[in-house]
Amino acid sequence: MTDAFRTITFQPAALRAVAPSYYKLEMPRDYTTPVLDKLQRPLRDLRISVTDRCNLRCTYCMPREIFDGSHAFLPRGELLSFEEIERIARQFLRLGVQKIRLTGGEPLLRHGIERLVEKLARLQTVEGKPLEIAMTTNGVILARKARALREAGLDRVTVSLDGLSDATFKTMSDSKVSVATVLDGIATAQTAGFDQVKVNMVVKRGANQHEIVPMAEHFRRSGVVLRFIEYMDVGCSNGWCMEDVVPAREILDRIALHYPLQQVEPSQLGEVAERWRYADGGGEVGVIASVTQAFCHECTRARISTDGKFYTCLFAGSGFDLRTPLRAGINDHGIANLIADIWRQRDDRYSQQRHLPTERARERVEMHYIGG
Repeated sequence: MTDAFRTITFQPAALRAVAPSYYKLEMPRDYTTPVLDKLQRPLRDLRISVTDRCNLRCTYCMPREIFDGSHAFLPRGELLSFEEIERIARQFLRLGVQKIRLTGGEPLLRHGIERLVEKLARLQTVEGKPLEIAMTTNGVILARKARALREAGLDRVTVSLDGLSDATFKTMSDSKVSVATVLDGIATAQTAGFDQVKVNMVVKRGANQHEIVPMAEHFRRSGVVLRFIEYMDVGCSNGWCMEDVVPAREILDRIALHYPLQQVEPSQLGEVAERWRYADGGGEVGVIASVTQAFCHECTRARISTDGKFYTCLFAGSGFDLRTPLRAGINDHGIANLIADIWRQRDDRYSQQRHLPTERARERVEMHYIGG
């Protein structure tokens, strides 16, 4: 991306002067063919962070010593409104997005989140199919929200849970919340009609790797798909080091000692989880190996931050401001063209490059702000 483009992205007056077509274009460009980035990756998945606040202080995401006290969270006026989110989402759909995931922070802390789900549930993909809407939540207040979310049109829910014992969970989340609260949220989601609930466990060596097998045992035959995530260097606040990573291969080997596994083919392009099923029919587990088995070459994800910045990678250091031109009067065609132009310049593949001698330390956006 050129410096000039970065400048006009953040200055609406300059954008009007240098690229007035973004504001005045009446006829849309032809987007009947996929919008591809520089590595020929299509735009298929959109993650939208609806709040930068959370009711936990997980050590790998929002360590308390940094995010309590003097840290300033975004004021309400800087957050995208539900109407602005819906409008941006419509333009991403025109460019080929088929699935939207709502994240945070903790998305259930956003007041009236059901109304946003309801708005998005009315949208359709470019092929005329219903938009798939998912959410990732820590599950703390899911029991109170699950039924309303399902009735509003939420299709799938994923719950983050990093341990089955209270001692481990409270250490990982740095909170007084009990595991029972999260498990109750998962059970309520199942009874509310969600066809498949997923649980994500971030595994960090020396902290919770002893919970791998107990978690697998608990969710076997439950209808819940458990996925193990390698501890990643998202953001710059969690003190990440390679020694803390438990490789996906080790995770699978631990489970296979108790329950033989068989690999399952991916269900769709760009699926990040490697899928495995229990040989005895006890269900399915997955591993997300962003560190040891990078999958950048298949990444189809875009991300919108709480305040409307467009990020092309989870490990990005900066984003492109969509909120400013949106509030300055850009029309829908202009939004779509701006998004498409940014995506076409995308060449991110940090996970494949992090171990290269030439890869320098870089600033990375924090996970609670961009969504995991």
